[in-house]
Amino acid sequence: MRSNALGKTLAGLVAVAGIAAGTVATAGVGYAAPVSPTSTAVVAQPAAAAATHNFGLTTAEAKNVQRFLAEYWDYNDSIDGQLGTNSWKAMQRFLSGIWGYTGAIDGDPGTNTVKALQRMLAAQWGYTGAIDGDPGSGTQAAFKRFADS
Repeated sequence: MRSNALGKTLAGLVAVAGIAAGTVATAGVGYAAPVSPTSTAVVAQPAAAAATHNFGLTTAEAKNVQRFLAEYWDYNDSIDGQLGTNSWKAMQRFLSGIWGYTGAIDGDPGTNTVKALQRMLAAQWGYTGAIDGDPGSGTQAAFKRFADS
């Protein structure tokens, strides 16, 4: 009974993939070959790790930023020196509270997040470049000063 369920599952996955690719007009479990007891099992691969955006900070500097966010902006994930989604959500809360960030609190440090970061860095950390949403060398240097404070 178990091998039949595995066969149906695999057939369903193949059918979905074929339909998504536009190569299968109709699909059903009837097209699946029976699975023998000696067949190899399909093993799911672990999901890719969430992207981190340290914008030039070292791990130690990024940990400093995470500590700041944990103390003041409800960051409650690990202090690991990797500015991932949860770090950027806390940073977005910080930037929306003071520096004019109006986007979603989604943890994606896109253009609007970087513009708000640049406004904050220009006000207190020596950033003199354009407020353009590009985390280039000037933004990174000022972000380092913020992280080292």
